[in-house]
This record gives sequence, structure tokens and C-alpha cells, in this order.
Amino acid sequence: MKGIISAFVRAHRGLDAKTVNALADSLWRGRVTEEKWAGISILARYSTTWDDASWRMADRWIDDAVGWGLCDALGYGPIADMLYAHPAHYPEVLRWTRSKNFWRRRVSTYALRAFVRAGDLDKPFALLERLLYDPEFWVQRAVGTWLRECWKKDERRTGAFLLERAHGLPPVTITVATERASKSFREELRRAARAPRPPR
Repeated sequence: MKGIISAFVRAHRGLDAKTVNALADSLWRGRVTEEKWAGISILARYSTTWDDASWRMADRWIDDAVGWGLCDALGYGPIADMLYAHPAHYPEVLRWTRSKNFWRRRVSTYALRAFVRAGDLDKPFALLERLLYDPEFWVQRAVGTWLRECWKKDERRTGAFLLERAHGLPPVTITVATERASKSFREELRRAARAPRPPR
């Protein structure tokens, strides 16, 4: 599939936004997962053509992106790059954290990829805080994944963030978020997560 996409892009370098969006959307509406993956890949490879319609289309796709594979490819790929290029979309992505569709909530975490990779952690921390105690396993795991990536950029800040909000943190979030942490820190965080909430 990667070879097919690469060959297509090499042979069709001059496509405009309208053409790219139409092609990607037609692939997304395909019956099999590989077609949807190809739609995401086509959209990602033509980043210089993106327009407002590209963002709206990717947003619409999320509600049909069932399963972590499609969700993560869409969020980590074109949505993350669109968001980083146009931070004005950030309030929209924040609203995704309150969606009834837990896959959309998961996508919101992967949309942070470019900010985290750049070490620009303010927006990621603000969004992840909204999902720290999410009841859905696949969201909990995604939150842990991106806190782990934040840890790689700023261990001290991420550690403090976790400790301050430890009470009630889901076990999977702690396990994934602290993969790079010391054993003593992991144990401290787990104890704090299980401890009774102090009276007000």
C-alpha cells in the first residue's frame, strides 16, 4: 500500500486541493480498511494543498474511524499537521475531548503529536488534563502514550503534572505514561493514585 501511494504521488505532483480532497474522500468511503487508510495517506502526502475543506473533511472522517488503527493514523497524521500549522483549530480539538464518541476523544490526543514533538507542551497538557480520568480504556491508553512522549521532552514538568493529579488515575495511564520513569517514581504515583482522597 505504501508503495502504491508513493508511486501515485510521484506521478501526480500537481494536484490541487479540490482534486486531492475529492480523491481522498472517495477512498475514505471505500468498503475496506485499506481504502480508508489510503485516503488518509493521500491527504497526508499533499499537505501543501490543504484548505479549510480539507480540515472539515478530516473532522467528518473521525466519526467513521472505528478502531485504534484508523483513529491513530488520522489523528497522528494529517490532523496533527493541520492543527500545528493552524493552531486556531485548537479550541475545536479541545471540544472533541467532551465527545460521546470515545474514538474522537482518542483522536484529540493524537492530534497533539506535532506540538509534543516540538517540545511545545502547554496545549498538550491542557488537553490531556481533560481526559485524565476518562472511563474508556482506549482513551486512557492514549493519554498515557502522550504523557510518555511529554516525559521525553520535559521529565520534571510531566512528573509534577502526574503527581498533582494522581488520585484516581487509571492504572493503564500510569503504566504507559511512566515507561521512562524510575521504579520509585512509578510506585509513588501508584500509591498516590490509590490513596483515599483527603477531606476538604
